[in-house]
Amino acid sequence: MVLFVAGDVSAATTCTLVIDAATNATVIRVGDRCDERLTPASTFKIPLSLIGFDSGILIDADRPAWPYRQEYQTWNDAWKQTTTPQTWLRDSVVWYSQVLTRRLGAARLQEYIDKLAYANRDLSGEPGRNNGLTTAWLSSSLRISATEQVEFLRKLARGQLPVSRAAVDRTMAMMPAAATGGWRVSGKTGTGFQRRADGTNDPDRQVGWFVGWATREGRTVVFARLLEDQQPERVNAGLRARDALLGDWAALMTSPR
Repeated sequence: MVLFVAGDVSAATTCTLVIDAATNATVIRVGDRCDERLTPASTFKIPLSLIGFDSGILIDADRPAWPYRQEYQTWNDAWKQTTTPQTWLRDSVVWYSQVLTRRLGAARLQEYIDKLAYANRDLSGEPGRNNGLTTAWLSSSLRISATEQVEFLRKLARGQLPVSRAAVDRTMAMMPAAATGGWRVSGKTGTGFQRRADGTNDPDRQVGWFVGWATREGRTVVFARLLEDQQPERVNAGLRARDALLGDWAALMTSPR
């Protein structure tokens, strides 16, 4: 039975979706925009990790360790250091993703995205700029809904994606995790921007994701929390989505249904 919660879990939340991984039953569905496609932002690191390990470019949690280069021109000082697959996911390092996609190449990356049936599969990037290989998932052409996020994650949790078992195990083992209400909640945040009417991105209108899976006593559920609001860029929407869901989790999962 679906649990429909009266009112929004928070003012900014536009979707909270939880699915039982074993049965595909909807546990929780809150919000009327769960089918809206938006940028995956850094939640794209989940399929990208699978692709990296399956292709052999990524080896384990510590390899490859790629050094930061000035040419990457990152805005985040915390990213200006040697990064491993483990710290890439933990710290959400954009340039590491871009080195990985360049090593894959456009044709190979598109082949994987098609095989995984991920999102709208559009890696074209910004029109006329030929930058899809390094920016398609960053408030650009690649778009995914909360419904599609949990469908993908359910296949991941059940080992039903067309990648190696080792790629699945390494990706799931490396994902940042927290304990709450007796559950182990693993997931990836993502922060992007909503589009203006002219197609450009509005830095004051954010998209925030927290997506992943949670386990307790042999049960696994997959989830997506999406928020869209007008907070300034300095207030990271992905981290707010994560913290809000973790704060809500115990109450959501123990409500009568």
